[in-house]
Amino acid sequence: MGPDAATSVRSAPVTQRTANVIGLGLIGGSIAIGLRQRGWRVHGDDTRPGTETRAVELGVIDAGGLAPDADITFVAVPVLAVADQVGRALRETKGVVTDVGSVKSMVSEQCDDPRFVGSHPMAGSELDGLDGADPEMFNGAVWVVTPVPTTDDVTLAKITGVLRELGAEVVALSPDRHDQVVAVVSHVPHLTAATLMRLAVDRAEEHAPLLRLAAGGFRDMTRIASGRPDIWLDICAENRTAIIAALDELITGLASMRETVAADDRDALLAALTGAREARTNLPGRVVHPEELVEVRIRIPDRAGAAAEVFTLAADLGVNIANFEVVHLAEGNRGVAVVLIDAASSDVFKGGLIARGFKPSITALT
Repeated sequence: MGPDAATSVRSAPVTQRTANVIGLGLIGGSIAIGLRQRGWRVHGDDTRPGTETRAVELGVIDAGGLAPDADITFVAVPVLAVADQVGRALRETKGVVTDVGSVKSMVSEQCDDPRFVGSHPMAGSELDGLDGADPEMFNGAVWVVTPVPTTDDVTLAKITGVLRELGAEVVALSPDRHDQVVAVVSHVPHLTAATLMRLAVDRAEEHAPLLRLAAGGFRDMTRIASGRPDIWLDICAENRTAIIAALDELITGLASMRETVAADDRDALLAALTGAREARTNLPGRVVHPEELVEVRIRIPDRAGAAAEVFTLAADLGVNIANFEVVHLAEGNRGVAVVLIDAASSDVFKGGLIARGFKPSITALT
């Protein structure tokens, strides 16, 4: 090869990555503009008249419609429409597909395709639609992926890589476990906030100054009640079983608290409040110091869903995965997963992997 040819090879342009976003609301718009600002070309699709045109004008997307050769397609539509749109994305595009709905069991059952992994960003805003689209919405947010035993390792790696590019901390849960957990941390809190607001409004009819006095903790607890009420109809329908179970536990807990207050049991009340405070203080955060990370290399066995097992094990053990990728592919579905985790969690993670038949090797980054 002559010098001119070598120069030509070195200067060859890198192909721009392309993404589709189906549903250009708050979350879909934030994904789209977030990817655009990170160098992606983004196509957007929305059934509402004029939405695609406005999204182009606002710089949220590059073009309307779906790009068949897109590397990834995000489905960001109401939960009852997710399965249909995921199926459409799988038929009309060649890349990997994920959705962002807050209920995962149904779509995971209906869309059993190796190119699909469900996901759910734990992020949002009181704003609505394209006007609330924020390219940094997912920076520091937890984004749950819900792999199943048939999940393709490469699909999982590609999708988690894009989610981390958006700034998210990726956590893996099974679809059923996700729905149980999100009922407690998201769905029931919203219903509780709505109930508190209704209580305040009812009391305000008797005591006019009440809502004017509402501040501090009350405003913090009821902030999420300002979100769009219509989307919660579908969420409560799709995740009814888990929501009812969590509501039952909340009602039982409130009844216990009522008895404690009624009995003037100061020791029990102090213990309950102290325990809640400590639990709130100890909520896990992100790993932010590279020197505190170790690299875990894991040979992926030749069985379906092995990479998904690694992710779900980390979630079960409370181990934060700072990065995940498949760096080597051999024949068939074999590969090597490279995982970055907090060094303090390395022993428990290694033990969990070995117990499940994996053979990890761990190396400090520094």
